[in-house]
Amino acid sequence: MSNNNFSFIDHPDSIGDTTRFWFIRHAIVNEKDRSYLYGTKDVPICPTHLKKQQTYYQFLAKKLPKTQLWFITSLSRTRDTALQIQKAGYGSENLQIENAFLEQNLGAWQGLSHVTVEKHRKFSAHPFWPFSAEETPPKGENMNDVHQRVSCKMEEFSKIYTNKDIIVISHGGAIRAALAYASKIPINSALSFAIYNLSITLIEKTREHWHIITVNDMI
Repeated sequence: MSNNNFSFIDHPDSIGDTTRFWFIRHAIVNEKDRSYLYGTKDVPICPTHLKKQQTYYQFLAKKLPKTQLWFITSLSRTRDTALQIQKAGYGSENLQIENAFLEQNLGAWQGLSHVTVEKHRKFSAHPFWPFSAEETPPKGENMNDVHQRVSCKMEEFSKIYTNKDIIVISHGGAIRAALAYASKIPINSALSFAIYNLSITLIEKTREHWHIITVNDMI
């Protein structure tokens, strides 16, 4: 039987052997690209929202802990989001690419409209996601696959970066997968979490236990 960590007590300080993951969903993408399923397609962030949401970036620059551990994916929307946060007052840090935190690969369905894909689905769509967790687009992956790669990397990082803060600029699907793993719930259930653009989801690994601190924290 494991010892009780007493981490249910409300306090801002982590106890020993803790790794904190600060997941941030990238900024809103360009308007024309929001009209179809883009998955891992490299689409730019929206310049109109970029101008309107400078206070969001400033909030994140102040809220996030000081650390050199900044991870993005290979998609420009995560890099550009990270650079905007750093520019808003955080300061410059090296950005490392880690594609374990990439969005769901929609394969042959990337670039298709939501209406078009409805004709090809084998399972009913999730109320808050284009597909159920079991749906596997041709030449793509399902959300169970995303859960597998995200959870493996979280475990790996928790060992490598014990007692460190890790900032991960990621994607809605990957962050929901992280929540599913940390809370030990089915990924299909985790798809009901709201993960807005530029929101913080804070998850920590304390010794052998996962602990969710906050979900979808915004300005």
